[in-house]
Amino acid sequence: MKKIMDKFSWKFFLFIGIAIILTNIPFIGNYVRLINTVIHESGHALMALIGGKVHKISLFMNTEGVTYTSHNGWFSGFYTGIAGYVFSSMIAFLSFWLISRKKYKPLIVILLIFIGLNLVFWVRNFYGLFWLISFGALFILLLLKGSSTFVQNCLLLIASILLVESITSSFTILLLSFTQPFYAGDATGLAKATAFIPAQVWGIFFFVQAIAFLYAGFKTGAFRIEN
Repeated sequence: MKKIMDKFSWKFFLFIGIAIILTNIPFIGNYVRLINTVIHESGHALMALIGGKVHKISLFMNTEGVTYTSHNGWFSGFYTGIAGYVFSSMIAFLSFWLISRKKYKPLIVILLIFIGLNLVFWVRNFYGLFWLISFGALFILLLLKGSSTFVQNCLLLIASILLVESITSSFTILLLSFTQPFYAGDATGLAKATAFIPAQVWGIFFFVQAIAFLYAGFKTGAFRIEN
């Protein structure tokens, strides 16, 4: 047990707890949770660019998002469908990994790149633009004015929200794939693209990959945050 706990820190558990509470507060919760939606939809968009086109992304106040794409072939659509949840889990892991190594500025820059790409090229609905501008401004202030401790704590909160949301959203899609397989988002889309693989299998895949990135964070010591 001690060896397992050595892979974590009290800060990890503290900020995970704060993230869980914060994301369940009305209005504020939806606002901060949208960071995961942006990463998720950006994953779809970036993969679509490899063999297709991104028309637009819409971000909504209820934390939902939609990426409108077209593709030159089956493989492009297939990998675009997979990318959202995998991208969310990967960025959550990367965020903790960078924080654990005190690489705060690179993480802020990465997040600003996501916001900038969406703001310039993809998002056009009012709430989406409001969110990108307001959240982007906060990151710029962190980059220019924040003290090391304040920046670390803010990024820990963002990383914790990303981790919590990557796991809970993938678990939600897993449940939906069994209870409402025709309305299970990306799992349903992939089931249609691969007629021989049902939505339930894709739901399991999305949840397993989220747990795999959680395990990777544990194994690499990414959750061991020093002051």
